[in-house]
Amino acid sequence: MSVIMGCIVVVVGAGLAGDLVDEVGGLLLDCLDGGGLGVVVGGWVGHFCGELIGEMKVVFDNEFGKLPFLSTFLGTDTESAILQSMDPLVLFATKINVLLIFIPLGIIAHFLKWPEVAIFLLNFVAIIPLAKLLGYATEEIALRLGENLGALLNASFGNAVELIMAVIALKEGEIEVVKASVLGSVLSNLLLVMGFCFVCGGVKYKVQNFNQTAAQTSASLLALSCLSLLIPAAFSATSSLVTEADLDHLSYGTAIVLLVVYVLYLFFQLKTHTYLYSTSNDEEEEPQLPLWFGVFLLLGITAIVAICAEFLVDSIGGLAESWNLSRTFIGLILLPIVGNAAEHVTAVTVAMKNKMDLAIGVAIGSSMQIALFVTPLLVIVGWILVAAGTLGAGHHMNLLFNTFETCVMFVSVLIVNYLIQDGESNWLEGVMLLSTYIIIAIAVYFYPETQGVPSAGH
Repeated sequence: MSVIMGCIVVVVGAGLAGDLVDEVGGLLLDCLDGGGLGVVVGGWVGHFCGELIGEMKVVFDNEFGKLPFLSTFLGTDTESAILQSMDPLVLFATKINVLLIFIPLGIIAHFLKWPEVAIFLLNFVAIIPLAKLLGYATEEIALRLGENLGALLNASFGNAVELIMAVIALKEGEIEVVKASVLGSVLSNLLLVMGFCFVCGGVKYKVQNFNQTAAQTSASLLALSCLSLLIPAAFSATSSLVTEADLDHLSYGTAIVLLVVYVLYLFFQLKTHTYLYSTSNDEEEEPQLPLWFGVFLLLGITAIVAICAEFLVDSIGGLAESWNLSRTFIGLILLPIVGNAAEHVTAVTVAMKNKMDLAIGVAIGSSMQIALFVTPLLVIVGWILVAAGTLGAGHHMNLLFNTFETCVMFVSVLIVNYLIQDGESNWLEGVMLLSTYIIIAIAVYFYPETQGVPSAGH
């Protein structure tokens, strides 16, 4: 609990925390149980955060100068860097950090046994700013490690939130949710994010250009990942003699191949063909945090994400029953919003500045990482869990997606390949992508549940 509160303190300012937590906590709990507890919880958390951050600053002012060996080891600017990182003016430069007040509320909701819908929503919102902070910590460490190691770190932790949520859901036996969530992450990046990038950028600029070769390379790798889903589906559909063990073996072998391809792609991007992915930066970025503090922040936030994700996954069943939603809809449409919200904002922002290479890199690059790294890694993790006896019969993670999900993936990759092949974008192409995503979302909403929960809308 101390780690959780420590990370909250690092990102919540003294005065702002008290007012916001008091107001939001009071309003939220007023809807749930009359409001009295909300005022108490909000006031206590805000007061605690304000007092603790003040005490920590006093300690740094009074005691840090007595430890010159730390300044020598960590750098002469360590104290100022730490204090600057704790300054609300710096931390709240990203307004999404205001949502961090939902972290203690989500944790409290779980332990006080609030309704599962409330637990899901609170932890759902809490993970959104955590994903942003996780990206911030990763970028800070990457700036300290240098270009190659930094890019490798970004590639590894780029979709850490999605991976954490998927592993927890996999451990809980929610195979359908896992498959839907990884597919939903690919679709939200390819269609929703890139669609908004094309529309928002196209409103300001008639035509926007981007690196056609790099985009086509990523899209081709996406087509390969799509092939890895089509083959198991065809393998299962064309013979009645195919057993679950056969599908598992096919999935394990395919997953290993995809992971090897992903490693080779990183070598291609970072070593042999770096010129294809180099972007011109008008100003050099300087790291704001010392390396050790960046690592501490990364580990701490990862731990909090894991806690919130576990509470969120545990409440999926209650949400599905209360709102009459299918697990496929929750995994395909709702969960991808959690891990990708901060990425979405970044991509649209740079697109409006006519930096389409960066926007395309965020959208297609993240989709490709999910398809070539996260999905096969989850298959391998499922393999390990089966071998350990954690997952029982009928809960094996493999690459056999149902026909509907496979067709959706194929059509999405196909339309994206068509739209980026000329190296140009405009707002109408963005409308096409957004329309595709909306049609898919409507279809998923009415898609029948396969595990006994009635489909949404029926």
